[in-house]
Amino acid sequence: MSLQDHIIARIRTDGPISVADYMAEALLHPTYGYYATRDPLGASGDFTTAPEISQMFGELIGLALAQTWIDQGSPTPFTLAELGPGRGTLMADVLRATKAVPGFHAAMRISLLEASPTLRKRQAEALSGYAATWHDTIEELPEQALFLVANEFFDALPVRQFLRDGEGWREKSVGLSEDGTLQFGLGPVAPQPALSHRIEDTSDNDLVELCEAAQPIVSTLAQRIAAYGGCALIVDYGDWRSLGDTLQALRSHAPSDPLLSPGEADLTTHVDFEALALAAKSAGAEFSRVTPQGVFLERLGITARAQALAAHLSGQQLDQLIAAHRRLTHPEEMGNLFKVLALYPAQMTPPPGLNA
Repeated sequence: MSLQDHIIARIRTDGPISVADYMAEALLHPTYGYYATRDPLGASGDFTTAPEISQMFGELIGLALAQTWIDQGSPTPFTLAELGPGRGTLMADVLRATKAVPGFHAAMRISLLEASPTLRKRQAEALSGYAATWHDTIEELPEQALFLVANEFFDALPVRQFLRDGEGWREKSVGLSEDGTLQFGLGPVAPQPALSHRIEDTSDNDLVELCEAAQPIVSTLAQRIAAYGGCALIVDYGDWRSLGDTLQALRSHAPSDPLLSPGEADLTTHVDFEALALAAKSAGAEFSRVTPQGVFLERLGITARAQALAAHLSGQQLDQLIAAHRRLTHPEEMGNLFKVLALYPAQMTPPPGLNA
């Protein structure tokens, strides 16, 4: 049985499912799900993330975390964590860049939150020589100071989609067409208390996405940070407030139909940073201004780092470095599409590169 057969059988038995349930099946089904069955990254995969583009990204993230650790009095021990660590490239770059920071490595305890067995193996290879602990849930992170990065983690969490209809909402669902193939549909009009604040800024037929899975994760992070210190750097594509249908599928680095061959393509949506920030605030932490990735990296000194690396390169390697710098920072590349949000203790200042 394929994942598509499984989903079709489920719909025939129980009726249409929410977009969130469809995304969860497609990405996280333990046998057929996208993340359970492959390494999705790189030229042979379906997409490429910032750490895979250049070492500069992870190095600067690592130094920002280390400076925040120093600014908060160098708590010992502390958890150095990553949500959805991919191949382990970002964490490896963080560790290399922070090796010379006095006391940082001696005090850290590395924790990785990863659902994919395939990627856990890649992470273990990338971090050989370091003692790391893998976790299935955010609640398993140690109760101590927490310095965390989540790069392209929240965009893969399942979202529900709602279409504005008068003073109510119709939930978008995945059901079956007359010929038995998967298709989108709409449920009946109903009030949605979680979207009551969106009546003011939406009109009929506007679509809003709600990521219910993100809020408990952010709340737990914020509670740890508020209680023990630390910070969380969240880097993802999206904006302050969700509006419009942003569900997309990527297969072999090209757009695909989200309902075509579930489990064979990566599914993501744009992150609603407002929802993350407000969940953090409710749990006792403070949040920074949402800042474009390009601005954040420039404030941390990516151009100077690129120039230092360029001094030892020529030819194709130099061209690749220049292209990587542009891709990470230029407004027409990842620079504006991707945003950075920090969570930190209310009595502290935000991490470097970000403003309160």
